[in-house]
Amino acid sequence: MTDEPVGGVRVCRVFLVDDHAVFRSGVRAELAGQTGIEVVGEAGSVAEAVAGIGRVRPDVVLLDVHMPDGGGVAVLRSVLGADPSGAPATSGAPATSGTADASGTSGTADASGTSEAPASTFLALSVSDAAEDVIAVIRGGARGYVTKTISGGELADAVRRVADGDAVFSPRLAGFVLDAFARAAPGPEERGEPVHDPEVDSLTPREKEVLRLLARGYTYKEIAEKLFISVKTVETHASNVLRKTQQSNRHALTRWAQSRHLD
Repeated sequence: MTDEPVGGVRVCRVFLVDDHAVFRSGVRAELAGQTGIEVVGEAGSVAEAVAGIGRVRPDVVLLDVHMPDGGGVAVLRSVLGADPSGAPATSGAPATSGTADASGTSGTADASGTSEAPASTFLALSVSDAAEDVIAVIRGGARGYVTKTISGGELADAVRRVADGDAVFSPRLAGFVLDAFARAAPGPEERGEPVHDPEVDSLTPREKEVLRLLARGYTYKEIAEKLFISVKTVETHASNVLRKTQQSNRHALTRWAQSRHLD
């Protein structure tokens, strides 16, 4: 937490990311009455979120998982991913044009233009309690995952806790993460050995694209729009992927893709 107003109460600066404006308004209203919480900006799309987070440098980003243009994982990759030079990115993307900040507040910068604000922490806030969604955003760099059934007081507490370095999950969701990482073991790729997987090799480049988007939670319609193909073509590719990988349904296919780091 960065700010320390009169009275010694530390203020946690929060940025909201959700494509539903009404929901953002509700969260803002809930957090407004909580001690030590200040909502400093909001965004309804991935692009707005990346620009706003880079400009405002909040302590905590409350992040929706599913949005039409990519969702929480896309935001995490843009903000926390490596830059083109290969150096790991600090929290927040470089400031860009466009506005997502509702308050106009910006982070301080030194003479070189580098922000002095600490790295933002990400807390997923989603209607989904699916294991694949939880695991995807935690792998992407989020510090916790809570569902939208949470109360205002509980949400404020979760925000404070992740800002202080804790990992926070709604009941039973932590088990998904523990199970996923308990099963994870160094594979040939991590050991520097060549990877030969006949099932993966059997997929065409387009089928692999469809597989990755399916594993990230996109619907057939969203995949069609993203790849500029018809929904029927997506269905055909998905059917081929299921047949070639010998998986029975989408959930099994998602787990299969994650086990091979294809998500």
